[in-house]
Amino acid sequence: MRAFRFLMPLAVAGVMSLPCQAEIGDAEAGEKVFQQCKGCHQVGAGAKHRSGPHLNGLFGRQAASLDDFKYSKSFQRAGAGGLEWHAETLDVFLENPRAMTSGTRMSFRGVKDPQDRAHLILYLRQFSDNPADIPEADPTAQAVDHDLDPAILALKGDPEYGAYLSGECTTCHQAAGSDEGIPSITLWPEDQFVVAMHAYKTKKRNHPVMQMIARRLGDEEIAALAAYFKDLEN
Repeated sequence: MRAFRFLMPLAVAGVMSLPCQAEIGDAEAGEKVFQQCKGCHQVGAGAKHRSGPHLNGLFGRQAASLDDFKYSKSFQRAGAGGLEWHAETLDVFLENPRAMTSGTRMSFRGVKDPQDRAHLILYLRQFSDNPADIPEADPTAQAVDHDLDPAILALKGDPEYGAYLSGECTTCHQAAGSDEGIPSITLWPEDQFVVAMHAYKTKKRNHPVMQMIARRLGDEEIAALAAYFKDLEN
């Protein structure tokens, strides 16, 4: 895709600025930069919420405004204060997420290269021109990224038991979010939590400490932890 210049309107706290010219962005390069984000966010056809909200229709949207996603209090405050996502506000946020929303659960340290941010912003912009035109996922095609027994996924975990078991998790993963470089596991959808833990348990995910911890946990214990962290507020 040929690179081109794009405009960046700013709307923060209801104040609009004149559009200004940004770096040259390349959407194809931005798709590669997005690999840093896809562990928590989806965008495009059939995108769903993960530990972070989907990013379809992002531009022009007030922060923390999707009704079916549970945002941190930090993002809720930012949205209530008038933060709206445009190229310029995204550029500031992506450089250092915690500088704009200090209480965010995001462990992501930011995209420091302005050129990479320009690429990423242009890539995301494609999914906001006309959100209604973003294609739905084919309902007959079920993407399977694991081979976990459906009976394990169907287990209903006890969040109180999960709270009892969570001490080992919160030694590294902060209950209020995450420390430097440590991914957040709060508000993580239960099925994703369970799939990830079983991937460590069967050594499909390579992390010696997590593999050791997961091997000590039974199916019901993993389900309980998933139920606990799913609704944990910061």
